[in-house]
Amino acid sequence: MTSEVLTLVEGPVGRIRLNRPKALHALTTAMCQSVLDALEAWRTDDAVRCILIDHAEGRGFCSGGDIRMLADSGAKDGAEARAFFRTEYRMNHRLFTYAKDSVAFMDGITMGGGVGISQPCKFRVATENTKLAMPETGIGLFPDVGGGWYLSRLPGRIGQYLALTGHRLDGAECHALGLATHYLASDTVEEAKRRIGEAPEDIAAVLDALSAKPGEAKLLAHRDAIDRLFASDRLEEVFAALEADSGDFARDTLATLRTKSPQTMKVSLKLLLDGATMATFEDEMRQEYAVGSRVVQRHDFLEGVRAVIVDKDNSPRWNPATPEAVSDHVIDQIFAPLPEAEAWTPND
Repeated sequence: MTSEVLTLVEGPVGRIRLNRPKALHALTTAMCQSVLDALEAWRTDDAVRCILIDHAEGRGFCSGGDIRMLADSGAKDGAEARAFFRTEYRMNHRLFTYAKDSVAFMDGITMGGGVGISQPCKFRVATENTKLAMPETGIGLFPDVGGGWYLSRLPGRIGQYLALTGHRLDGAECHALGLATHYLASDTVEEAKRRIGEAPEDIAAVLDALSAKPGEAKLLAHRDAIDRLFASDRLEEVFAALEADSGDFARDTLATLRTKSPQTMKVSLKLLLDGATMATFEDEMRQEYAVGSRVVQRHDFLEGVRAVIVDKDNSPRWNPATPEAVSDHVIDQIFAPLPEAEAWTPND
């Protein structure tokens, strides 16, 4: 059986290659553990100067996590889902705090877990193939893997817009927002990897030399509207602002939000509100683990996966069905800290 994560050392470079092409390299618990094991092995290996993360073949860099497994587990006792989150978030945190330089090549679909594995890297490369999104509210989940940290630090209210709508950013938009540090034409990506192998201490210079002009970041044309329409941290007020605006952008955005889970849209807004003032990334992941361990067992996630992934009727029946019906009490329950014995920690 071919390994779903290829880890190898090429000269001074530790290579991590996601290798599950039929699933667009969606992450499993075992894949996350393989990444963790490689990072730990290379941490004290002086021969490994930097880490390079990409995908072996196919369209996706990484389409997310193993959603079907999470839903199957959530319908039972949730233990397997919690084990996945515990391991994935440790991988995210290890990358975030890793001492050696890391480079992620987001050459293709980069969603959910793919955002979580790329954003902690010091260098993040987008191309014309990049499609980056956190589309979780469409299946009754929320932008985890550090989404509360990264999205809350974007300009203005763009993070809130992305979290609620699941909008797909292209490579130019990723670069303009700082989610990518560099933009390369995809046909220069392999050359970039080769040059990094020759000069692991000059990664920035290598990527700067190969950078291409990314073109227009179209979403930024709506920056003022996004800041105004998504100004509130209360979902009801976001809906009211969109309903009161007669423009095409507001109308289309409102139509999009009406397809998403009201419960996890509220979860997402609180996640970003809290994430903006989290003292450390470890604090962020501890909160996301508590939230995730509960959300995977709630109705909206199981129904969202049924509608979008299993039956593919794309007609989820959310419960509660409206923002007003999602009580503050329910959100407080979802965000309550776990008992210390059950809480997430960055190490075993």
